[in-house]
Amino acid sequence: MSKSLHGMDRLTLSRLTGTWVGRSVLAALFWTLLSLFFSLPGLAMGKGLTALRWEFSWCWSWGLITPFIVAFDRRLPFSGKQLARRSLAHLFASLLFTTAYLYVNTAANAALGIGSWNALQTSKFFALGMLDKFLWNWFMCWVIVAALQAYRYYERYLSSELRLERMERSLTEARLNSLRMQLDPHFLFNALNTISSQVERDPKLTRRMIEHLGDLLRRSIETKDRQEIPLAEEMEFLGPYLEIQKIRFGEKLRIELQIEPEVQYATVPSLFLQPLVENAIRHGISSRASGGTVIVSARKLDDQIEIRVQDDGVGLPPGWTLESSSGLGLSVTQERIKNLHPNGESSFAVRPRGNGGAEVDIFLPLRVPDQRDREGDANDHA
Repeated sequence: MSKSLHGMDRLTLSRLTGTWVGRSVLAALFWTLLSLFFSLPGLAMGKGLTALRWEFSWCWSWGLITPFIVAFDRRLPFSGKQLARRSLAHLFASLLFTTAYLYVNTAANAALGIGSWNALQTSKFFALGMLDKFLWNWFMCWVIVAALQAYRYYERYLSSELRLERMERSLTEARLNSLRMQLDPHFLFNALNTISSQVERDPKLTRRMIEHLGDLLRRSIETKDRQEIPLAEEMEFLGPYLEIQKIRFGEKLRIELQIEPEVQYATVPSLFLQPLVENAIRHGISSRASGGTVIVSARKLDDQIEIRVQDDGVGLPPGWTLESSSGLGLSVTQERIKNLHPNGESSFAVRPRGNGGAEVDIFLPLRVPDQRDREGDANDHA
């Protein structure tokens, strides 16, 4: 959440400062507020409009000079090795900018009725009393320069942070795509192997299995560029694979789907249920003469969605662990979920069931797009 807010702040700031009109409005607002702030003591002492005019003249004069300081600063090198040259350039430029400010401020005082136009004459302008004013405003010039350097460092920090975020995002996407590419040929090979075992036994059933395989491949291609999809769409993808397995095992394989309506549009990783169901059938059900049942369930649990794939098959072998004994389907699915939710928002566990068999238990953050987003995705899918 904090990252997204931080990104929104950067976006808002970039929009405001992206045009000269926006920058001018922000600068005018800043110098006006600064004038009002410094005039408060004078107003408290009863000086009224005179205090306001003095502070407006002082702040707005610097407001007119500051763009030139900014333009000069932008032309200087910013690398650390050239810091001495940069500082020396600002030293000489600050003398010129301070002198220019004094002329602008003297003219502003005359325009606001708190000074005389005659003060712009050279003999009066460089009077002895002007030295103190020069030194004070020379210091003010350096305050502006220091603020610019702080902002430049902040810009560089934001730039490097954005580059790092883009690199991390690209790396994550590349890793997820790599994992997804491992799954595609994996399930395709297993599906073809299942079909080939039925070719001579029952050609009609084989044709039906090939039709379901075609549907399975079409849906795989449709989701190949999407790392996450609604659960309802993931269940549609699972359908053709289940049909292939039902044809293969007949009445020996029973499938139960228990999906609560409130989570059917929750966002889940694409193509993550098929390898889990395949694992349950292949290692839990297929080796039993009596077959068995695979249950796929999903429910809301607080701010998470819990997804389970259970079977009542032969169970896990002795000494089995997820870290050392899992096959490609389980390991890749676990890695994908971990990469999609790297902040500990998800969990993936495989354990024996109490009444025999095994179960995969997954917790994901519950994210349900609103109706308009779902309709947009449906149109894109169509």
